Amino acid sequence: MGTPVEQDGTFCADSMALQIDQQIEAGASGLLIMGSMGNSPYIKDSEYRKVAECSVKAAKGRVPSLVGVTDVSIVRVMDRIQALSDIEGIDGVVSTVPYYVAVNQEEIYNFYWALAEKSKFPVYLYDLPTVTKVATDAETVRRLWKHPNIRGIKSGSLMTQRILKRSEDRPENFSQYFSDLETFDIAYHYGIDHNLDGMFSCTPKTSHDMYQALADGDLDTAGKKLDDILALRVLFIKTNGLMQAFSHAMNLLGCQGDFSKDFQSDISDENKDRVTEFMKKLGEI
Repeated sequence: MGTPVEQDGTFCADSMALQIDQQIEAGASGLLIMGSMGNSPYIKDSEYRKVAECSVKAAKGRVPSLVGVTDVSIVRVMDRIQALSDIEGIDGVVSTVPYYVAVNQEEIYNFYWALAEKSKFPVYLYDLPTVTKVATDAETVRRLWKHPNIRGIKSGSLMTQRILKRSEDRPENFSQYFSDLETFDIAYHYGIDHNLDGMFSCTPKTSHDMYQALADGDLDTAGKKLDDILALRVLFIKTNGLMQAFSHAMNLLGCQGDFSKDFQSDISDENKDRVTEFMKKLGEI
C-alpha cells in the first residue's frame, strides 16, 4: 500500500480505505501497510499508529494485514511495535535490517531474533539490499526460521527464494513473498506464487488480469500484463520522480493525498498527462 498524506503529513484515512478496497476487490491476498512504497520511515510519529489502525479497520479482516515497523535499532523498532500493541487485526510486523550502517549476517541474526523474542506479533523479514546495502543470506534465514515467531520473508532474490523453498527444514508456517517485479510470471510458473510490489497499488485491474492469467496457465497473457506494469514503472522513472508519478497515478484512481516524500518536487504537467494517458491505455481509469 502507498500511504496518502496531506502536505503537513497528516494521514488521509478515507483515501487509504479506498485504496484497500480497490486492492481486495482486485484479488489481493494480503496487504503490506507502510512498506517501502508506503514510505514507512517517513511517516510522522504522531500519524504512525493512526495509519496502522485505520488501515486494518478498513481491511475488516478480509485479508491478512502486515504492518511495517522498520527503523535503525532493536529498541526503536520495538517502540513502533509497542505503539501497535493493542490494535486488533494486525497479522504481523515487517522490518528491514537496520539501514543507517551496514550490518553483517551475525548482526542480522541478532536483530531479528531479538524482535521475535520481544514482539507480540509474528515477525516477517524484509530483505531490501538496495536500501540497507546488505542482503540477508539464505543460511541466516534458515537459522532465524527456527524461532516460532518468525513467520516469513519478503525478498527479491530468486536464488534466496529458491534455496528457502527447497530447504527440507522449512517450517510449514513460514511464508515467502517474492518482490522482483521483472520476473513475477516466471517465478510463479515455478511455484514461487506469493508476490508483493508497490506497483500493484496503482494497477489493480492489470494486476488482477495478470494473476487470473497465471492461475489459468496462460503465461503469454500474464507476461503481457506484467509488461504493462513494468512499462508504467519505466514511465514513472522517466519523469524523474517515481514516487511523485506514483502519487499522481493513485490520485487518478480516486485515492487523494500525496504518496511521495515531503522533500520531493512535483512532476511537470506534461509528465502528469503522460501518466494519465498510460493509465487510460491500461484501462485503470
